Amino acid sequence: MGINMETPIRILHVLGGTNLGGAESRTMDLYRHMDKSMVQFDFLVHTDKEGYFDKEIEELGGHIYRVSRFRVYNYFSYVRQWKRFFKVHHEYRAVQGHMTSTAAIYLPIAKKAGISVTIAHARSAGVDRGIKGALTRYLRRNLPEKTDFMFTCSRLAGISVFGKKAVEEGKTVFLPNAIDCGNFAYNPEMRKKIREELGIADQYVIGHVGRFHYAKNHEYLLRVFAALCQAKADAGDHHKARIEYRLLLLGEGERMELVRQQAKDLGIEELICFAGNKGNVYDYYQAMDYFVYPSRYEGLPGTVVEAQASGLRCLISDSICEEVGITDLLHTMSLEKTPKEWADYIIKTRDYDRVSYWEEVKKAGFDVTAQAGKMMEFYETGNWV
Repeated sequence: MGINMETPIRILHVLGGTNLGGAESRTMDLYRHMDKSMVQFDFLVHTDKEGYFDKEIEELGGHIYRVSRFRVYNYFSYVRQWKRFFKVHHEYRAVQGHMTSTAAIYLPIAKKAGISVTIAHARSAGVDRGIKGALTRYLRRNLPEKTDFMFTCSRLAGISVFGKKAVEEGKTVFLPNAIDCGNFAYNPEMRKKIREELGIADQYVIGHVGRFHYAKNHEYLLRVFAALCQAKADAGDHHKARIEYRLLLLGEGERMELVRQQAKDLGIEELICFAGNKGNVYDYYQAMDYFVYPSRYEGLPGTVVEAQASGLRCLISDSICEEVGITDLLHTMSLEKTPKEWADYIIKTRDYDRVSYWEEVKKAGFDVTAQAGKMMEFYETGNWV
C-alpha cells in the first residue's frame, strides 16, 4: 500500500536533544531521505539549548518542541507537560521515543491522547553508572507493555531496554543504524586535504568518533595509543619503528577535559588532535588510517559502520554487538586484554591496501535510502512487514 495523501503525515521523534549524537544523527539521516510531501518529522527534546540540527530541521519543514528533563522530583510536572502537549497536538500518526529512559511515561500519555502508533526505539545496550542507571532500569521495567512497537538497533540493545524475554519471543523489530553509504566512499583527494588542514600529512592516524562519555571508554583508548607510541619494533623492523602516530578524536562531551588531562599525564597530549564535532564527519574518516573503538557498551555504533564503509580497518571491543561486523575489516578484542596487546595487534595489521567498502555495507542492509522507503510505508500503515 503506497502513501497517497494531500498533506504529509507527521511523526514525532522524542530525543534528549538535537546535537551530533548517534540517535540524533541516524534520525536526521533518515529524515533527509524522506519524501517530505508524504512524511514529515517533528522533534520533542528535553533541553532549552539550541541543538546542532535545529536550523536544518526547520529548513526541512520540521518543528521542535521542548519539555524539561526528567529529574525524579519533577515527576508530576513532567507528566503534566506531556499531557498539555498532546492536548494541543493531535496531528501525529506516530510517536517514536528514542529516549527510552522515560518512554514508559510519555508513550502511554500519547496513546491515551489518541496517537495511533507508539514506538520505543532502543539505541543503547547499557546505562549510566550509579543511581542514574538504576533509575533508568526501573523506569523501563515494564516498557514492553506500554508501547505498540519495540525497535532495536541490535540484539544487545533490545535485551538491555526491553528484556531478554521480549527479544527471544520475537516481539522486537531489528532496525539497523542506516547511513548514507555513498558519502563514505574512500576519497584520496579529500584524505590529502583534511590531513594537510590538521597538520598530519605524513603521520599514521588512529581515529575515533564519539562523544566523550563513560560508555565510549576514551581512557582505555588513550592507553592503547600511548602503548602504540612506545611500542618497540620487532627485530629487523627498524624502518617501521620510526612511524609517527597521531590520534584523531571527533566529538565533544562532559568527559572531554578529563581525557585532556589524562593525555597530559601520559605525555601524549601533543600527539592528539581534539577536532570537536563535525557535520562533514565522512571527510574526516578519509584522514584516518585505522579506527579503534574500545567502548564499554553500545547499541549499534553507526560510527563503526561508517568507518568500514570508508575502507578503514577497525579494532573494537568484543562488548559491542555482533551485528556491526559487516565486513572483513573488523576485528574484536576483549577489554580484559592489556592496552599493549591492542597496540601490538594494530602494529601487526596496520599495513593494508585501502579501498571503499560502501557497497558491501549497503548490501548488508545499512543503506538509509532503502530504509527510508520502508519506514514511510510503516508510518502510513502502522504495520511492520
